[in-house]
Amino acid sequence: MAVDFDNEIKAIRTTVKSVRDVSDIDGLEVQITDLETQASAPDLWGDVEHAQQVTSQLSRVKAEHDRVTKMEARVDDLEALVEMGQEESDAETLAEAETELASIKKAVGDLEVRTLLSGEYDERDAVITIRAGAGGVDAADFAEMLMRMYLRWAERHGHQTAVLDTSYAEEAGLKSATFEVKAPYAFGTLAVEAGTHRLVRISPFDNQGRRQTSFAAVEVIPLIESTDTIEIPEADLKVDVFRSSGPGGQSVNTTDSAVRMTHIPTGTVVSMQNEKSQIQNRAAALRVLQSRLLLLKKQEEDAAKKELAGDIKASWGEQMRSYVLHPYQMVKDLRTEFEVGSTSAVLDGEIDGFIEAGIRWKRGQERDAANA
Repeated sequence: MAVDFDNEIKAIRTTVKSVRDVSDIDGLEVQITDLETQASAPDLWGDVEHAQQVTSQLSRVKAEHDRVTKMEARVDDLEALVEMGQEESDAETLAEAETELASIKKAVGDLEVRTLLSGEYDERDAVITIRAGAGGVDAADFAEMLMRMYLRWAERHGHQTAVLDTSYAEEAGLKSATFEVKAPYAFGTLAVEAGTHRLVRISPFDNQGRRQTSFAAVEVIPLIESTDTIEIPEADLKVDVFRSSGPGGQSVNTTDSAVRMTHIPTGTVVSMQNEKSQIQNRAAALRVLQSRLLLLKKQEEDAAKKELAGDIKASWGEQMRSYVLHPYQMVKDLRTEFEVGSTSAVLDGEIDGFIEAGIRWKRGQERDAANA
C-alpha cells in the first residue's frame, strides 16, 4: 500500500506545533540571548561557580531550542524530498522518503514525551540505587541484572554514568549498588523506573532446577546542585569509615577509605566506596544524601498537598514490573500494561518503550489527581 505522505506529514506538523507551543520557543530564544550576554561578560570567570551555572544553563536551553527547530527543519526537508520524488515519479527517492518518514515519526514521538517532563527536578541528572529484596541469591543476581540493564540503556543513548557504590553479595550478585546517570532530563526520564521489580525464572542457583521468584527495589533521585538549599548540621550526621570490599567480601583497599553516612533525624543511610580516598567518598556520600533529603522534602510537600486535596488513589503499587523468563518469556509493566516478549533485549537495555509508556501514564495520573 502506497504511503499517504500528505496526511502523515500533516499529522507530524500538528504534533511538532503542539510541542513548539509547550516548549515556548520564543521564551527560550529570549533566555538564550540573555545567557549569551552573560556568558560574554569579560569578568564572567571571576566567579567560577556562577560562570559554570551560566554556561551550563546556556547549553541546556540551546539544546531544548534546537531539538524543536531542527525537527521542524527535518520535516521541511522530508516534504521537499517527497515533492521531488512525486514530480519525477522516482521510486528510489520515494523509498528514501518513506525511510525518513519512519525515522521522523519515532523522533517526534520521543520529542513529544520529553515535553511531558516538566517536574521541578526533571531536568536533573539521576542517581539510581538498586537493592536486592526477597529471594536470596536470586534476588542479588537480579539486582546485578537490573544494574547492567540501566547501564546498557545509558550506553545506548550516549549518556555518561559513574558507579558510586557497590555492595556485593556473598555467593553472587549485589546486595545494593548506586550510580549516576549524567544527562539532561535523566531524572525525569528514569523516575518512572522507581519501584519494585519482580523476576520469575528457573533458578541457576538451585540444583533441583526449581522456579524462583525474586525481587529488587529501584530508587531514582535527582542529583543535588550547588544552588539547592539542603543544609545538614554536623550534629545530624553520623559518619563511619571502613575498608572497601569486592565480590565475596574480599578487601580491595588496605585503608579505611569507604564511608557510611547516616542522617540521624530520618535514618537515611548512604555508603560510598568507589572513590580512591576517604575525602572523595565523604563528598560523594554527602551529595547523594542531600539528593535523597531533597526528594524526601518534596515528597512530604506533595503528601501535604494531597491531604488538602482529599483522598487520591495511590498510583504506585508494591510491584511495578515483572520479568518472566519461565515458563514463558515476557516483561510486563503492571501500571501501563506495556509488555515485550523479548526478555533478553529488555535486560540488555532496550527499555525505551517502558519508559515512554511510564512517563505518559505518570502524567495522566498527575492530571487526574489535579482534577480530583
